[in-house]
Amino acid sequence: MHDDPAHRLGHPDLRRRGFLAASGAASLGALALTGCGGSPSGSDGPGGGPPRRGGRLRAAFAGGGASESLDPHLGSLFADAARAKALYDKLADYDADLVARPRLASAWEPNAGLDRWKVTLRDAAFHDGKPVTADDVLFSYRRIADPEKTFRAKASLEPIDLKASRALDRRTVEFVLKRPTAEFPNVLAAFGAYIVPEGAGDFDGKPVGSGPFRLVSFSPGRSTVLRRNDDYWDGSPYLDQLEFIVANDESARVNSLLGGQVEYAHELSPTTARAHEKAGQIEIVRLPGSAMQAFAMKTDRPPFDDKRVREAFFLIADRKELLNGALSGAGEIGNDLFGKGYAYYADGLPQREQDLGRARKLLKQAGAEDLRVTLDTSAVAAGFTEAAGIFRDQAAKAGVTITVRNGSKESYWNDILDSGTLCSYRSGAMPIESHFSQRLLTGSTTNATKWQHKDFDALYQQAQSTRDDRDRAAVYERMQRRLYAEGGFLVWGFADWIIGTARTVGGVDRRAPANTLDWARFDKVWLR
Repeated sequence: MHDDPAHRLGHPDLRRRGFLAASGAASLGALALTGCGGSPSGSDGPGGGPPRRGGRLRAAFAGGGASESLDPHLGSLFADAARAKALYDKLADYDADLVARPRLASAWEPNAGLDRWKVTLRDAAFHDGKPVTADDVLFSYRRIADPEKTFRAKASLEPIDLKASRALDRRTVEFVLKRPTAEFPNVLAAFGAYIVPEGAGDFDGKPVGSGPFRLVSFSPGRSTVLRRNDDYWDGSPYLDQLEFIVANDESARVNSLLGGQVEYAHELSPTTARAHEKAGQIEIVRLPGSAMQAFAMKTDRPPFDDKRVREAFFLIADRKELLNGALSGAGEIGNDLFGKGYAYYADGLPQREQDLGRARKLLKQAGAEDLRVTLDTSAVAAGFTEAAGIFRDQAAKAGVTITVRNGSKESYWNDILDSGTLCSYRSGAMPIESHFSQRLLTGSTTNATKWQHKDFDALYQQAQSTRDDRDRAAVYERMQRRLYAEGGFLVWGFADWIIGTARTVGGVDRRAPANTLDWARFDKVWLR
């Protein structure tokens, strides 16, 4: 939650909510947690009451159509992530404060040079009863890193030398890294870095994971039915069954919730939330400031290969108008940087304000007084099309003509990765370091702004070689100042993440941003 008071750790711009790190390298030492179960903090719904076992919960998500797969390494949508979380486990995952916490791993410890990390596995088993071993971990990571595949977590695993990494025994992996990596636990917690059995290949037929639910049936683009895994290492789920139902239109998700066809509706709009919040028929759950809202400018092609044009666009944006008009004010304004409220966020930079006069001057200097640009957007996310229209009108006041082009909801994220010049963009929660590594390095595979600078890459590697938190924060601040001045992300806001549930649902976490452990964590949810 981005608007919570930040905890300061020595450096003026180092923010880490709820995470108290020791000075220097102590925070990089051996980490072990013996259990992660129990009811999430602040998680109950109206009416209270203890957890109950039994029942079938139906959850409506926007899906990916007939191309959907239960391969956990292929997912890119929130629906994919929720299904994968139910069926599989990662070595680590993020808590509500964006700190990596052990899951299938029970402990990790680096060597003095930060280029070898020993990871110990907990006693866990796959759905077929076979134990999760070091060989399964290495198989999974090597599969994700396959150069012939386009797996989501591939870029996150790039620091690992998987040929040199090895199993020390059945429950211990030694990861050999290509370079010092101070925040290696973030790699273990990366989106899509799920562990599957060695040799796994038939994910849509009979997927075998180690997660809290087992597959009953899967109909791509329609429904996925799961049943409780009574042998789950983190405790048997309360629910007997869990069904994911695809409903791409928000109105369909809301109407299904109101009509009793589902008990959980993911990603509601601020307008819908406001309409139903006080009516009492359903419960509205707000996760404040969870999703970055932005426009992405491709910095490798005209007109945005000129940093003066990018700065002009920063100055064209009236962020308050965008927040109020596109999100009904449900969130807070951004400052062209990712991760407001997270560890290492550079909150000392001045809040950028609209300055149309300066924007016109910069465009003239760049020879772009009569600039015409196409803005790609889609109804794939709440507020996208509204924000595009508002920004189009703001740009017109600076002499820029923007044509809004609406794309397919099913293919939007793939379409905008390499094509076009300007697009609507959103991101759920992840550490700022992961945002850098996955989106802003020369080799990043999800680099939507095509930001590719060797000196920026070098700063990232310097940060990862730095054991002291405060010294690392100083490097990250330099990187963010560069992005603030000339980057490709025009970050105009941070939206509340909104979920609707039936009033019979308990255990829904009220702190966890999307993409963190306790978001969509149905093994800890119950029906009253």
